[in-house]
Amino acid sequence: MMQLHQGYNKFLEKDTKIVAIGPENAKKFKDYWEENNFKFYGVPDEKQSVLKLYGQKINLFKLGRMPAQMLVDKEGVLRYIHYGHSMKDIPENSEIFELIDKL
Repeated sequence: MMQLHQGYNKFLEKDTKIVAIGPENAKKFKDYWEENNFKFYGVPDEKQSVLKLYGQKINLFKLGRMPAQMLVDKEGVLRYIHYGHSMKDIPENSEIFELIDKL
């Protein structure tokens, strides 16, 4: 999430909202959000309903939810999805910016 935080202004320039969905309960999620001073939206998904809706994977050997990045256009259509195999498998902001430009 720090990568998204660092690119926040560029996402704003591209008229793009960031919504991060995390596995924690609401209290832990809020504390984490405030501790890191994130400017974008964050939604706790303690019951894993969003995770299940979009097919995001959980790997208990890697301590939980695998990363997933999605782009949804202004009409609500899912236009891109990347399921990571580890926390190192996350597209760079520059890759996401290129995809946004193509939309």
